Amino acid sequence: MLESGALVLSDRGICCIDEFDKMGDDTRVILHEAMEQQTVSVAKAGIICTLNARTAILAAANPVHSKYDQKLSVVDNIRLPPTLLSRFDLIYLILDKQSEISDRRLANHIVSLYSTEKVGEEKEARNNLIATKDHIDKNFLAKYISYARKHVNPIIPESLTMMLINEYQKMRCMGNNKKTITATPRQLDSMIRLAEALARMSLKTDVTAANVEESVRLIKDALQQSATDPKTGEIDMGIINSGVSATSTEQVKRVCDFIRKVKTDFSSQVSLNGIKYHNLFDYLNDKINKGELEGQTEQVTETDFRRALMQLEEDGEVNLIGHKKAPTLRFIGDH
Repeated sequence: MLESGALVLSDRGICCIDEFDKMGDDTRVILHEAMEQQTVSVAKAGIICTLNARTAILAAANPVHSKYDQKLSVVDNIRLPPTLLSRFDLIYLILDKQSEISDRRLANHIVSLYSTEKVGEEKEARNNLIATKDHIDKNFLAKYISYARKHVNPIIPESLTMMLINEYQKMRCMGNNKKTITATPRQLDSMIRLAEALARMSLKTDVTAANVEESVRLIKDALQQSATDPKTGEIDMGIINSGVSATSTEQVKRVCDFIRKVKTDFSSQVSLNGIKYHNLFDYLNDKINKGELEGQTEQVTETDFRRALMQLEEDGEVNLIGHKKAPTLRFIGDH
């Protein structure tokens, strides 16, 4: 018997996922297909079929150490594959910052859930909403959304095509460095989807210039939070698309060149047991402290150092043997 999962059950709707960072690899593979092709393929127990999963995904994830590290990128904080993270139109950071006003509002709300009598600001806000009738009945809202999704399909007028193109070109030029990618065609797709959704919310048959402007604002705001390189403070889509910023890529190249050059300094270790991970890492940063490494003033992080070793291994220049966290380095051709 074939039983539908969450993605299939939310066809033509929204699938809300909590603890997104704790998903298994098998589930992530399914999400890749659902987010790219809007289908879920099943091949189990002699059953082979493809089910529709035309759903939008709203997901929440926690940082790996339960606290967001401002010095690290979103990918390093959440530890999600860049191939999956880059498929989201909007990525926002909700940081727990201390604020007397917001803390009191949150506390009032939580306490009111356990009290029959509304307290403090929560009670006052509730009374103000009722007095001004500035609220929507839940049943009416459900019918409104259902009607909009079923009967309203906004189109983009030809007069706005150049506006979309120009806004995309502006996004591409947000960075000061030509090597840094600040937007990709996926941002253009997101811009179009968001503009159409904003028009549908207002039951409009055509997308307006105001819808395009708002979609651009939403995307830029999300990029400012999620795709900012913590080292340079500039937007770099490489962080989302590949998990590595342009700055880090340049750093890895410099580390690779350094490892090639210091081979002679470790000639005795190279010929015997190989170069120990921590010995080479400490030697590199010691050279930087003494100003002996050209074009490098900051200490190399273990993340960039490990990426450099993996790059050299992929290029067939070295072998990494032993424990993964602290491997031993041997150059190819050394005995």
